[in-house]
Amino acid sequence: MKYWEIIADNLSKAEWSWGCVSAIDRKERTIWIVDAHGYGKRFIVRADEILTAFAASAGIEKAPAPETRRAV
Repeated sequence: MKYWEIIADNLSKAEWSWGCVSAIDRKERTIWIVDAHGYGKRFIVRADEILTAFAASAGIEKAPAPETRRAV
């Protein structure tokens, strides 16, 4: 299993929806876009490598669900 697949699996286990796509930019470079959303929040990350894109979104699966947040 590749590292980005582990991160994607963790997002799914944390009940986040996610998707990824590759595209070619104007300079003919491959770019990766990862979109993750859940609990009323959405994160979109663009990177030159798929692992970098997923790693940038890796911390969001730890975001607490709205019902578990405490008022400060």
